Amino acid sequence: MAVLLSGYLISAIAGLVLAGWLVTRRGTIGAVSRPMGAAIVLSSMWAISVLAFGLTAATGHLLFSLVNLAWLWVLYGLFAQDGRHASLGPIRPVVLSLTFVEFLQIAITLTGIGTAEVSAADELVRAGVSIRLLFCAGALVLVHNLYVGASPANRLALRWPAAALAVLWVYELNYNTIVYLGGDVPLLLAALRGCVPLAMVGLLTLGAMSKNGQQAFRPSRAFAFQSFSLLLIGAYFLVMVVAFQGLTAIDGDFVRLAQLAFIAVASALALIVLPSRRMRGWLRVTATKHLFQHRYDYREEWLRFTRTMGGGGPEVLPLRERAVQALADITDSPAGLLLTPDEDGGLVLAARWQWQDEHVPAPALDETAARFFADSEYIVDLDRWRLGSREGLPQGLVPDWLAGDERAWALVPLLHYERLLGVVVLARPPHARTLDWEDFDLLRVIGRQLASYLAEQASHDALGEALRFEEFNRRIAFVMHDIKNLASQLSLLARNAERHADNPDFRADMLVTLRNSADKLNALLQRLGRYGAQAGEAAGAVSIQPMLRGIAERYRLQHAVLVNEGPDCKVSAHPEALEQALIHLVQNAVDATESGLPVMLEARRHDGDVAIEIVDSGSGMTPEFIRTRLFKPFHSSKPGGFGIGAFEARETIRAMGGRLDVESHEGLGTRFTIRLPLAERAALRRMMQEHEAKVA
Repeated sequence: MAVLLSGYLISAIAGLVLAGWLVTRRGTIGAVSRPMGAAIVLSSMWAISVLAFGLTAATGHLLFSLVNLAWLWVLYGLFAQDGRHASLGPIRPVVLSLTFVEFLQIAITLTGIGTAEVSAADELVRAGVSIRLLFCAGALVLVHNLYVGASPANRLALRWPAAALAVLWVYELNYNTIVYLGGDVPLLLAALRGCVPLAMVGLLTLGAMSKNGQQAFRPSRAFAFQSFSLLLIGAYFLVMVVAFQGLTAIDGDFVRLAQLAFIAVASALALIVLPSRRMRGWLRVTATKHLFQHRYDYREEWLRFTRTMGGGGPEVLPLRERAVQALADITDSPAGLLLTPDEDGGLVLAARWQWQDEHVPAPALDETAARFFADSEYIVDLDRWRLGSREGLPQGLVPDWLAGDERAWALVPLLHYERLLGVVVLARPPHARTLDWEDFDLLRVIGRQLASYLAEQASHDALGEALRFEEFNRRIAFVMHDIKNLASQLSLLARNAERHADNPDFRADMLVTLRNSADKLNALLQRLGRYGAQAGEAAGAVSIQPMLRGIAERYRLQHAVLVNEGPDCKVSAHPEALEQALIHLVQNAVDATESGLPVMLEARRHDGDVAIEIVDSGSGMTPEFIRTRLFKPFHSSKPGGFGIGAFEARETIRAMGGRLDVESHEGLGTRFTIRLPLAERAALRRMMQEHEAKVA
């Protein structure tokens, strides 16, 4: 017994140390640091009083009532951190009721001090134990709802203080149940009470040392869940009564050991099972299924949706990630992906929310899947699909990377005016269930609303881009006007010099200088006015190797540009436009590469096309930069750059029937590949088209 009583001393010392540490680090646990410090100090004083006056002294009972009130203050402070004490109606009345109950306990204890009759004293003790049981049950209801009412991310910050409070009141519930049913105080269990504050100190220390996050209250029919929680605690209490009555039938010294073992096992099960995610999911589904006509509280779902999508500030997630989060919150999915249409008609990864970094192929869904979702707005339950329920679904709708990932649970299309703006892949929730008509209806409505947000963002981006294009065109128009006037003046001067210059040498020099200037200015005007106007011009056969050698010679004094010699290939292209696109890509490679490292140029045949590669050993680009900025106009990584070079190069290559691909790795370099049709292949295709037109 002396060894067990030493737990009171260790708990008192550990509590005072933790209280002193919290005073120096008030910002660690937020606004509840002061009430928590007071509760810890009172717990230490109670432990010291038990050592000084004994296990059953009135002083210990009075101090323990103060301990309960202090921890109730802490619990209310945890609710108040995010406003739940005001927004959730039953919280404040329950706290006030428990406070009143504990004051009754204090009054009974004070009354018992002056009572000499044994029978009256026993009645007071029994009444006090009954009140203590009522307090523990109500406090555990509050702890349960504190934990389950927080978002999944913020439960990590609440788990330690909630576990500490649960340890205190679960032990007290079991201890007072034994006292009430047995009629006397079990000295062994009373001695073990001293270890409870020590366990609380350990849990609170872990919580104070971990990174804390603010709670975001997400109520889900809180009153019903509170009532259901109370029902579970009542059932637990009933099981305790039945088990205790069975144990009292055992004679001998074994009864005390059986009681102690039962208390330990019951407390461990309560602390393990109740906070589990699967248990919370079962509780939510069961309560919703049996207590409500509809699964969802649509008002609360809409408020939560608007809070998620309408949030602002520097720490708010980007719009696309918030869209995934808003949809995932409905089904309690822990993660999700957003797939949006690309230029080829498929769907590619655009955003991920809490989904672990894993390779998602491009395209993630093909054109057939995109057309199916756009036409049907069908929500795919992947569990049903894996079980073989595929009636009405096209072949190959779910790719292998999704079918093999057990986390993938549902596919939800986002449509705006019958146009597919994306598909959200939802991860499997902790308590997975089969989706029904109510889920489908709500997900479709939220999906259309999310699509409107995405469409609005795309419209803003397009409007901003159009305004920048308008400003750019206005400036270019002024430049072209000024250069055109200068070219006309120089041309006129050259003609006058031909007619009026008497000095042959002067005339020759003037003619050479003026004609060169006029040619350069006219060539500049031609390049500036060529963009968008070459679509109607017929492409010709262009030799690639001489063009690459000419570009390398142009950079001879600036940077090492090497050409891998090979057989000459002729492509169908516009010579000046192709040269301009190559010069821009080579210039980018030169800018990104250190002076000692060369830029490599190579042309080779590949499946009826010619692949022209520009390879550098520069710093490389991130996949996000390539996807969102490289080919977007007016997004330049160079100071003072217009940011239209890569965009113009890609559009120029596309206008000639080719394509521009890029492959880059950070720290290794970048490879641009221009693919153009062979001149012979392009000529044969034109002949076939002309023949078909004549036949038609």
